[in-house]
Amino acid sequence: MTARLRERLGLAPLTIVALAMLGAPRAIVHDLGPVAPVLNGLLVFVPLAVWVAFVLWRRVPSPLLTLSAVGAVYGVVLGVVHQALWHVAHAEAPELGGNLAGALSPALEAVVLRSAAFGSSVLTGLLTGVATGAVAWLLSRMVPGFRPQ
Repeated sequence: MTARLRERLGLAPLTIVALAMLGAPRAIVHDLGPVAPVLNGLLVFVPLAVWVAFVLWRRVPSPLLTLSAVGAVYGVVLGVVHQALWHVAHAEAPELGGNLAGALSPALEAVVLRSAAFGSSVLTGLLTGVATGAVAWLLSRMVPGFRPQ
């Protein structure tokens, strides 16, 4: 299975995880509090640039697929970080509003909110992977030296 996955993605699963983990510092810093705009920009864009550069350098068969996989793992990393730092990031526990305000027990409300936050993180990571994968795919088609072998 691992060999097949590696062949399809062009990278070992551990490499996919390592690339995804490059985004963890930004998630941690985000949950711990405000950060200088320049540092925030670096924490946001440097990992994505590394993703694109790495898949182009390795000439993976499908940069879009590979970076979508990286993004999916990144989304899980985001979700785990946000769950682990939930109480730090939220001085007051978030609550449902509108028609759902007070409709659920506090425990069930927490499960709903945390599940939504985790799902949102995974979706954000996946979409980030797709976007960077599209950029890498375009570059691999435009620059002959980046084309898959």
